[in-house]
Amino acid sequence: MLASLGTMPELARQLSGLGGCTHPVRLDGHRTEYTVDTASGEIGSVLSHLDSTTLPAGQLLVRCNNRRATRCAACAETYRRDTYHLITAGLRGGKGTSERVSTHPRVFATFTAPSFGPVHNRPSSGRDCRCGIRHDEQDPALGTAITPESYDYEAAVLWNAHAGALWRRFSIYLRREVAKRAGLTQRAFRHHARLSFAKVAEYQKRGAVHFHAVIRLDGPDGGDTTPPSWASAELLSDAIKAAATTARVDGPKIDGRSHRFVFGRQLDVRPIRSADFDHGQELTERAVAAYIAKYATKGAETATGTLDRPIRFLAELAQARITEHARRMIRTAWSLGARRELADLRLRAWAHMLGFRGHFSTKSRRYSTTLGALRDARAEWRRAQAAPPVPQQGETTLVLAHWVFAGTGLSAAETWLATSLAPAPGTEGEPTA
Repeated sequence: MLASLGTMPELARQLSGLGGCTHPVRLDGHRTEYTVDTASGEIGSVLSHLDSTTLPAGQLLVRCNNRRATRCAACAETYRRDTYHLITAGLRGGKGTSERVSTHPRVFATFTAPSFGPVHNRPSSGRDCRCGIRHDEQDPALGTAITPESYDYEAAVLWNAHAGALWRRFSIYLRREVAKRAGLTQRAFRHHARLSFAKVAEYQKRGAVHFHAVIRLDGPDGGDTTPPSWASAELLSDAIKAAATTARVDGPKIDGRSHRFVFGRQLDVRPIRSADFDHGQELTERAVAAYIAKYATKGAETATGTLDRPIRFLAELAQARITEHARRMIRTAWSLGARRELADLRLRAWAHMLGFRGHFSTKSRRYSTTLGALRDARAEWRRAQAAPPVPQQGETTLVLAHWVFAGTGLSAAETWLATSLAPAPGTEGEPTA
């Protein structure tokens, strides 16, 4: 049908611009760019005009930019690559970050959740699980409660809900610990050094969030300045261990039971460039960036077999193909979400995420570039390739646009055509270094 109408080549070009996105946002509207005389302010000629009704698909198609690999593999891959470059820039420099950062003390740290009850696992010692079985690596029982009736699902969900707050408390304590080891007051510390970090959240198979983080010690103005002579990876590592042990967040009191949240005992802190990182792999800048970026596109559904989108009614779980452990976590979050005193946690909205509502990847302001800056640079490159008309000297541009949401996804014919197309240059994300 598309071929008979003569629209296939034009539609193919529009779809290739999505970079492989399979669930784009569809927009109705128009965009017009005018020249404007900078002296008089008078609007002149039209530089360009775009109307959605003239496009082959009948609408403007915009990438969904979903970071979840289960929702859109193409957009998730772009997100992963951007995260890789963001982490790398904070370790090697580049993309607006000074190359001096490669000489600053920096470590790779992993923060876990505490125990909420015994779960099926594969002990590194080679012994059997507590249940008496040696589980296969693909055994769906891994991470699930050995005795669900005694597993503390309430604390597990609430820990996820407070994990972001616990990280913020840790970051405050970390500055105190570094200052103490340097013989400085907290107020004086800011004039000598600055801490920068980038972290990503990952779900363990049991459904508890833990954090992987690159933490760097800079001079007072960030990566552009040299850290003081006392700064070292060993000092930073000791301070992280002390701050992680001390950090705690008081949670709600439910039915007479008080909750307090801390990190688990399994804390791993290693200077970057050390050996034995991942199956004998050296802990280099590239290995760390690749490791963190790998988890930037994975949600709870990848590790625990839960849902990858919100639910509106608890009855939806009846048809969901999820593990019983995840089902209990979701039910617990839904039940807690009905409590008025927990309204600020929005547990029903985030029940599919087992209570965790934070951003999966975050960074401090001075760590490196931003994901937004990387996306803007990619968009600017694409605009430059299109070679749009440019205003003459003494002129500027005025853009008038109006877009309304018209839906999501591709039609059956568009999907068939899109699967046979290669992404247009500049839409598939930057190559991994």
